[in-house]
Amino acid sequence: MTVLVLASTVVDLARAQFATTSVYHFLFVPLTLGLGPIVVAFQTIWHRTHDEKWLRLTHFFGTLFLINFAIGVATGLVQEFQFGMNWSVYSRFVGNVFGAPLAIEGLASFFIESTFLGLWIFGWNRLSPRVHLATLWIAVIGSWMSAYFILVANSFMQDPVGYKIVHGEAQLTSVWALLSSRWALYAFGHTILAGLTTGAAVVLGVCCWHFARGRSVEIFRPAAKVALIVLVPAACVNLWFGSHFGIVVEQLQPMKIAASEAQWQTCTHCSFSLLQAGGFTSSDPKPSFSIEIPGLLSYLATGSFSGQVKGLDNLNQGYRELFGPGNYEPPVETIYWSMRGMAYAGSLVALIAIVAAVLYWRRRLERWRWFCWVAVVGAFLPFVACTFGWFLTEIGRQPWIVQGLLETGMANSPNVGVTWLSISLAVFVTLYVVLLVVDVWLMRRYANRDPEPPSDETGAAATPAMGY
Repeated sequence: MTVLVLASTVVDLARAQFATTSVYHFLFVPLTLGLGPIVVAFQTIWHRTHDEKWLRLTHFFGTLFLINFAIGVATGLVQEFQFGMNWSVYSRFVGNVFGAPLAIEGLASFFIESTFLGLWIFGWNRLSPRVHLATLWIAVIGSWMSAYFILVANSFMQDPVGYKIVHGEAQLTSVWALLSSRWALYAFGHTILAGLTTGAAVVLGVCCWHFARGRSVEIFRPAAKVALIVLVPAACVNLWFGSHFGIVVEQLQPMKIAASEAQWQTCTHCSFSLLQAGGFTSSDPKPSFSIEIPGLLSYLATGSFSGQVKGLDNLNQGYRELFGPGNYEPPVETIYWSMRGMAYAGSLVALIAIVAAVLYWRRRLERWRWFCWVAVVGAFLPFVACTFGWFLTEIGRQPWIVQGLLETGMANSPNVGVTWLSISLAVFVTLYVVLLVVDVWLMRRYANRDPEPPSDETGAAATPAMGY
């Protein structure tokens, strides 16, 4: 019994460590994916119009982009080391599949991204304007490629495809099946839209921060316009795209969908509860309070208001017959609220974006200071939605680390004990708290500045004579 308790503790600590590093790292990922294209847009407009305000905006938001990128890289590198240190059984099982997209990401996508971003940083007035602009375009494309290959690797954990089991290990049999996985394609689309939402919401929030204090209004108005052009469709389309992603999840991971509604019995015309109290265990499946929308769960899971959604009890019994005795339910209450945290935060972002667009169109955005403060607070909502979304994705797959193939409790490194995991977890938490303080301080410091006219070293001397 002591061994089982110890093993459980080791797995829990290893999971806590990976969750801490992953969630923290993912705070920077969507902003990198979304802010980069907006900075590209600013520099492209400057390249075409020679209007200095766009150059000032490029440098202003480019600085925020670089701060975020640098800390994101530092926190992301830690994750890959944990595969070998804390999850050696998992790494051995999936290494022949999982390693390929990660290697492509590191050797190709990230190399392109970091190299061309370096050229962009140090290339002002050293490269021709067209070439310099191209370096940023390529860096942004590289960041999107990195996201794709990482999501391809993660999709194998969610929906294993293109493999066969040889001597107890997964062997890749079809690169195309892995790269074109339905899960990977939907996850990539959902992530890119979330990134564009995050980047645009942050740009809008920074603009509104300056509007509320009456500073540099004429400089930030065009930036707010570009942010809204991106934010309104990205936030609204992502709500639609996410609901269609739910249909794929129902087909591939029906337990996750059932847990997200605490749906214990198979049903048709299933209701979606806006919130409920109780009903999160099989021994007490009936909530004491619930506000429901009839048929909505069936629509989100199947595309039809009368569609059938399998219940947790039925699915658990089917898994026992297929995989043997055990409890295959994820933490239902955690999944339930993660789903709503993601959906509600995303919906609020879309609502703020629509209202801001109407106010901007009527030239009232900078005058409605109370709403400007709402938009400033709203800049944090995409991070909330993304964090809850990853909770839903990863915790909702439990007890599997690779869906249907390998359980989390059997995937950790057997020779890593509680002591070292506890020490390393404490070190990571301390380090990440320090990095978070530094990041917030730097972002706030530079976001609080007025965009300054660029010096000769950073582009002010760039004129048509330099190669336009």
